[in-house]
Amino acid sequence: MKVITLLGEELYLLPERAIYWPAQQALLLADLHLGKSGHFRKHGIAVSPGVLQKDLDRLASLLQHWKPEQIFFLGDLFHSRYNQEWEPFAELLKGFKGKATLVKGNHDILKSEQYVAAGLELVSDHLDLGPFRLIHERPTEPEQGRPYYIAGHVHPGVWLQGGGRQRLKLPCYFFGEQHGLLPAFGNFTGLYCLEPTEKDQVYVLVEDQVVQVG
Repeated sequence: MKVITLLGEELYLLPERAIYWPAQQALLLADLHLGKSGHFRKHGIAVSPGVLQKDLDRLASLLQHWKPEQIFFLGDLFHSRYNQEWEPFAELLKGFKGKATLVKGNHDILKSEQYVAAGLELVSDHLDLGPFRLIHERPTEPEQGRPYYIAGHVHPGVWLQGGGRQRLKLPCYFFGEQHGLLPAFGNFTGLYCLEPTEKDQVYVLVEDQVVQVG
């Protein structure tokens, strides 16, 4: 993992695509897109159900290792309309003894009753916690002086240039002047490659490591 300090808060950037915030004993995750593989299979596209299980296993491992008191899902928890892939996630969450909160994203269209039954508290727009504003999609033009946004939605990645013409696209954590972006937690998601400036800090995920590249 990589430990950074942001606005006086220590944050652990984990290779499992989540942030642990010690002061709040909280995990921050974004863009799990659970149920996406089931959604594709429902429409006749062959996708292995193992995709979902890998994400759930990684989530279970994080909960077991860090034992957080809070977990915040920053939107796009479930990909689309209900399918059976919701049930193993709901079962996993029922074993979590802390507080679980979903800051709703554009894909979060299940009935509120389904989220609540799984033990989730719902936030429709954003949640202010400490010096940060937790949100799914950060504003295109954040207002000066507003809280620092921590968001998802983008599925951030960067291109790295190797020897010769070799290029490698990797997911990343991104921290700009007014907002930070979490990598998509779900493996069955795409990447949107950013173009960081010299003022931005970028940490790529390489296998089980978090490496600063900017």
